[in-house]
Amino acid sequence: MLRSVVVTGAAGALGRAVVAEFLGRGLEVVALDRPGDPLDELGAFDGVHPVAVDLADRAEVGRAWADVDRLGTPSSLVALAGGFTPGSLAELDEDTLNGLWRSNVSSLLWCCQAAAPRLAGGGGGAIVAVGSKTGVGGAAPVAHATSKAAVVRVVELLAEELRPQRIRVNAVLPSVIDTPANRSWMSPDLAARAVAPAAIAGVIAFLCSADAAPISGARIPVYGDA
Repeated sequence: MLRSVVVTGAAGALGRAVVAEFLGRGLEVVALDRPGDPLDELGAFDGVHPVAVDLADRAEVGRAWADVDRLGTPSSLVALAGGFTPGSLAELDEDTLNGLWRSNVSSLLWCCQAAAPRLAGGGGGAIVAVGSKTGVGGAAPVAHATSKAAVVRVVELLAEELRPQRIRVNAVLPSVIDTPANRSWMSPDLAARAVAPAAIAGVIAFLCSADAAPISGARIPVYGDA
């Protein structure tokens, strides 16, 4: 079997585009996401190996990566899993804050913790995480932007920590992605400027490729004009 790419949040709109991109490049994809019809449907494609998991639960992630081991040595981790909840400081509550931290930060950390020794054992590899334009500047919902800022900092820290193991760690920073869910609230002007998931998937695949070997610790803007 070819070395696999592990994609978290694989059943979402961006996840499906990323899975399609890697399949098109002839790679096997291990698709990690919450159990349900979207993951089952994705698993019907040749070359996709679905693994149902709560990515914010460290023990669950450990069990999921035992399944990854049975499918082969991964060459890359693409950590797409995350969540968004709008709201101002006055509207913030504990459930929102804890939920966003778990979905955006904990899920990344637990998967990186599991992936790092496996990538190192295979001679190195790449990790790509998804931050946000709002994580590095501008007005935004406070809890979401704070959690995405943490994602960016995790990427910077892990790029330094894992460099001796030949593991590169980078982040892409989207703004508004052109998905059916987002189109339900976007204005026509914003919809025209939103970035297609396939375009972001191409950047992610590049960051996982040998062509990106000199790049680590980068935060790549993929928000176009949005």
